[in-house]
Amino acid sequence: MSLFELNLQQIHAKLQSKELKVSDLVDQSYTRIAQVESKVRAFLTLDEENARQTAAKLDEQLLSNAARSDLFGLPIGIKDNMVTEGLKTTCASKFLSNHIPIYDATVVSKLKEAQTVTIGKLNMDEFAMGGSNENSAFHPTHNPWNTDYVPGGSSGGSAAAVAAGEVYFALGSDTGGSIRQPAAYCGIVGLKPTYGLVSRYGLVAFASSLDQIGPLTKNVEDAAYAMQAIAGYDPKDSTSANVEIPNYLSALTGDVKGLRIGVPKEYMGKGIDPAVKEKILEALKVLEGLGAVWEEVTLPHSEYAVATYYLLASSEASSNLARFDGIRYGVRSDNARNLLDLYNLSRSEGFGPEVKRRIMLGTYALSSGYYDAYYLKAQQVRTLIKQDFDQVFNNYDIIIGPTAPTTAFKIGEQSSDPLTMYLNDIMTIPVSLAGIPAISVPCGFVNELPVGLQIIGKALDEATVLRVAHAFEQHTDHHKQRPQL
Repeated sequence: MSLFELNLQQIHAKLQSKELKVSDLVDQSYTRIAQVESKVRAFLTLDEENARQTAAKLDEQLLSNAARSDLFGLPIGIKDNMVTEGLKTTCASKFLSNHIPIYDATVVSKLKEAQTVTIGKLNMDEFAMGGSNENSAFHPTHNPWNTDYVPGGSSGGSAAAVAAGEVYFALGSDTGGSIRQPAAYCGIVGLKPTYGLVSRYGLVAFASSLDQIGPLTKNVEDAAYAMQAIAGYDPKDSTSANVEIPNYLSALTGDVKGLRIGVPKEYMGKGIDPAVKEKILEALKVLEGLGAVWEEVTLPHSEYAVATYYLLASSEASSNLARFDGIRYGVRSDNARNLLDLYNLSRSEGFGPEVKRRIMLGTYALSSGYYDAYYLKAQQVRTLIKQDFDQVFNNYDIIIGPTAPTTAFKIGEQSSDPLTMYLNDIMTIPVSLAGIPAISVPCGFVNELPVGLQIIGKALDEATVLRVAHAFEQHTDHHKQRPQL
């Protein structure tokens, strides 16, 4: 049996009994990478020398009675838009192909404190802009269930690495669905926390009012462990929520009796693959069998969510990416004759087509004469979308629907049609605009590709989201299925 098939308690027991060393876990991670990485291509940078040194130090702790964290010794992967001291951070962009940060993101520091071992940095859509991982400047990542298909994005490398058994869990970032959608496509668990619950300090910004870091894991219990380690107030992040962090593990009771579930009719209607809808209805029957009740509800402004999101996210991106000018850091053009040339050529050569598309869209939306018509209007609609969720949560504990309208699509199938690509996030974007938590858990397969169930909660109520997801998981075996690479 692969060590990665063991749960955390089993790993801890084997470490405690000296039957297993941290070096064994790290060995297995790199062995698995050697076996499957040529097919999956989840990583951009491996950090083997440092990983083995860290493992050796942790093995020394095993010989003493030193305190050990819940995540002690676990091999993990970090999405390549979170800065890592001394380890290349590229955001999957040519612009940062030579960038080595001088500090760690807060989440990276927290995972180091939790005694994990960073295996490497994971592939993504360039600057987190995309839903398929095809926008990486270096290479696309492939879905472990069928390598002809995309893993989703922008955290596609993180999802694929976990699904393929290359790392025990990974961190991703979610702006409009970039944790949940690839988790659904790759048949794993992906949690987007409430906005502000996990520090964004050291996350290279795409859209600052939407970006949120979260875990991608094999099961819900691992997601609870990871959240316990990374959540919490950070004075370095001005948007960090100064709230008490509950014990997420104690929420995993399996009890959903009397739980009130709202199922938005907008999430189960036009545009949803009938086979995906059927899997969601089967999942609701499982929860019904456990004593929960569900009713159809409405989120009337959902139809405007995609347009609202792309105006707001692109506007924020055009502002955030202005710092990449070829002067302060990153790639600099060798062909410039003057300062304006340097800006123009560095950005033209450094950014890929999707990043340029969103910068242009955002700059246009913020320009004089169009600000009120586009950006301001989008902010007003965002408020209406949030109010829709508030209204439903007055009467229901949780909202459930599909994570994505279809299963994964073939690599190259939608790359020439950005509008169709944007619509893949139609189920996840409203949640991001409202800033509330949601998790994607596996709920079946269609044509041998995974389907994700999205469970949406009230702001700062990750405990209920995890409880419902865990209860569902305990009565199904979808999360136990593994791709045969």
